[in-house]
Amino acid sequence: MDIKATALLNEMQSLKGEAQQLAPVNAPGPHQDFAALLTRAVDNVNGLQQSTDGLRTRFELGDESVSLEQVMIAAQKSGLAFDATVQVRNKVVEAYKTIMNMPV
Repeated sequence: MDIKATALLNEMQSLKGEAQQLAPVNAPGPHQDFAALLTRAVDNVNGLQQSTDGLRTRFELGDESVSLEQVMIAAQKSGLAFDATVQVRNKVVEAYKTIMNMPV
């Protein structure tokens, strides 16, 4: 039985070494927390919506440098970004509720 345990341990150590070569645990580079990532995403959505509002206003006021196509594309981009952000929020809330309901 001791031989199998040793062989298993050797195999696990070999797999660990291969896994570390593929994706090192302590890889150098910037580490971001989730809050900062989420804040950037919300700021990006806000910027897209403000840009869309600006294009829409310019189009409504008769600015000939802004086409209807530009306004519609910007509106679709900001709408999709907002929907994606809402979906991420929903998943985070769902995960939070799941974690809170776990027995300790």
